[in-house]
Amino acid sequence: MRKSFVKNKIRPKEFDALIKITVEMSKYLYPYIREILKSKEDIKENSIIWNDFNKRFIELIKERFNVDSMRVQKLLNQAENDEIIIKSLLTLSFCISNQGFQKLKKFLYDF
Repeated sequence: MRKSFVKNKIRPKEFDALIKITVEMSKYLYPYIREILKSKEDIKENSIIWNDFNKRFIELIKERFNVDSMRVQKLLNQAENDEIIIKSLLTLSFCISNQGFQKLKKFLYDF
């Protein structure tokens, strides 16, 4: 899905290492993730947080991913991306547990 496509597939050890880094970052960013999810629940009062996050998410996708890909277009579709964003944020928030590595790995394999 990235613009910098590489023919070689990522090795399992590299994939696991990236997941471990993501889990550690989710622990660090947990208060922010929680605030974003909370703002989505009460969109009338906290729409600024959700809108800022959603805008930045879209910008990063357009900047770093191949926008011609159907998967990426799905992420850019406003009607569908809220569900994907919420599911991703919830998964990241669950990664702070002891089984965070396994939860995130399963989520990514299912994506």
